Amino acid sequence: MSQGTTAGSSRTPASAPVQGKEQRVTKQRLAVSAALDDLADFVSTQELHRILQERGTTVSLATSYRILQSLADDGLVDVLRNADGEAVYRRCAVTGHHHHLLCRNCGKAVEVEAPAVEAWAARIANEHGFTAVEHTVEIFGLCPECTANQAGQ
Repeated sequence: MSQGTTAGSSRTPASAPVQGKEQRVTKQRLAVSAALDDLADFVSTQELHRILQERGTTVSLATSYRILQSLADDGLVDVLRNADGEAVYRRCAVTGHHHHLLCRNCGKAVEVEAPAVEAWAARIANEHGFTAVEHTVEIFGLCPECTANQAGQ
């Protein structure tokens, strides 16, 4: 996750202004926020839109995109690219900079803090004279359940 951009979501209500930005509280924004609160794993905009439709919530796909991007910009959700390059979103329990292990099969996500990665990134940047460094680390693999399912096939 990029430090200071997409990493580290806070659990601030969707209606709260963040970084001096006042967000309009709409039924659609509240519905998107509530749906994200109910989900354990990362979700694409299309998947979230389908979930909202199934709940009887009227939110266009374009509005869903705008709301998710706004929540990500405000640091209220984490956003990353899945193995297919698609942006996926999730509220995270961990505040501050962190990374994710993502199952390529089922989408399960595990939040991890990685001090060794942080130290390595800082050291490499320093060795090359870089400052104001940000980084993204996304680790893809198979979760224990998917590994067991594959072994049983």
